[in-house]
Amino acid sequence: MKMTPGKAINRVMLLAIATALAGCAVGPDYKRPDVDLPASWQGDTTFHPAKPNDGALKGDWWDMFHDDQLSKLEQQALTQNQSLQLAKSRLEQARAQLTIVQAAQLPQLNLQTGAGRNKTSADRPLAEYGVPNQSVVQNNFQLGVGVNYEADLFGHVRREVENAKASSEQASADFENTRLVLMAELASDYYNLREQDAEIDVVQKAIGLQLRALEFITARHDHGLASGLDLAQQQALLDANKTQLELLQNQRLQNEHAIATMIGIPAPSFKLPAQIITMTPPTIPAGLPSDVLQRRPDVATAERAMAAANANIGVAKAAFFPTVLLQPSMGWDSNKMSNLFSAPSLLWSLGASATQTLFDAGRTSATVKYAEAGYTGTVASYRQSVLVAMQEVSNGIDGMTLLDRANNQAIASVNSSQRVLDLANDRYQGGLDTYLDVITAQQTLLTNQRQMVQIQGQQMLTSVYLIKALGGGWQGLELQASN
Repeated sequence: MKMTPGKAINRVMLLAIATALAGCAVGPDYKRPDVDLPASWQGDTTFHPAKPNDGALKGDWWDMFHDDQLSKLEQQALTQNQSLQLAKSRLEQARAQLTIVQAAQLPQLNLQTGAGRNKTSADRPLAEYGVPNQSVVQNNFQLGVGVNYEADLFGHVRREVENAKASSEQASADFENTRLVLMAELASDYYNLREQDAEIDVVQKAIGLQLRALEFITARHDHGLASGLDLAQQQALLDANKTQLELLQNQRLQNEHAIATMIGIPAPSFKLPAQIITMTPPTIPAGLPSDVLQRRPDVATAERAMAAANANIGVAKAAFFPTVLLQPSMGWDSNKMSNLFSAPSLLWSLGASATQTLFDAGRTSATVKYAEAGYTGTVASYRQSVLVAMQEVSNGIDGMTLLDRANNQAIASVNSSQRVLDLANDRYQGGLDTYLDVITAQQTLLTNQRQMVQIQGQQMLTSVYLIKALGGGWQGLELQASN
């Protein structure tokens, strides 16, 4: 049975594809290395493993704080932060690159068309000496389809696709990590500012009390009941606290400006009114240590970098083997448009080429060693990222526990200091103590009040830090499914 050109081309293509699919990709297949993880979080802590899908951090984790102002700022940052837009563009580039590389797995089809009219020279060199040349004017119409396909016999293209896919997933995890870092930094700046609001309120109230105390001492001094030293001491305390107020307001402005930049608004155009809020950290499910490997995008980034580096080894090793190209084509060529699709006008070709490097002065071997060393480095980076993750979560868990105790002690110390100040004022007015005791009691109360506010602010910052350490609301389920 005679084979038509079209069937011949089809059979060649099917054979090439079958051969490529049956071929063995050179280089090691990727397997995520094992890491040693503790069975649970250690230390004197109130945190317990969360039940599956029970209270897990999801999506917009900042909503756990039930602060409408914070949620509004976070949403603004998601749409207006320029660093996040830059990370998003890099993700889009990585996904486009994956599409480009995947396209090499399929044949490339080229349509070739042409139409022309030409005249040959009668004075051109003779092809045959017994036959004189004649000038000929003729048309030439062409239509054809060409195929260009690399038969991936040794997995070069497949390893490149593996690399591009892992790199795309790495870019996705990078984007999520950038998002997590930025959102956590914004929340930290916000609670720094709210802690400063509370601390400024404490100092302002202290200044108000000290102004009334100064008036009281001045009146007593004018009546000869208080010394000039008492008056000077109260004035010095008032001036010192006014200085502290200016420093706190300066710190608040810097946090306000940082928030403005993060939400994409010029600092001079942004104002966040002062507000005293109840700084109570939310309950955060810590889960198991192994959960962190799926919940932290930076760990996922390091793991996907390993997969990409592993695929690079296969790409490098494939250079030891020949590159096989299949280039069949078919079409029509005629001097008349009306005869273009007739049987005599049909033309076709079947072709294949193979290229094998014979000598490259050790370049291919060095490339393989380079790729293997790169993979070794990514393994170390992955294991280091896991260690850092364990450290940060442990710091957060222990910090929350210790700060909770410190806050209870700070509240007790403020109450005790207030009682001491009340007693000191009563004893001074009764002539039993000097005003230095009142000054000392005022300073102690102010110090303890500020310390209590600072500890509460640290509780909020540590809770944000712990949420970030746990990976926020991100879940690496998509990346897990691709492994």
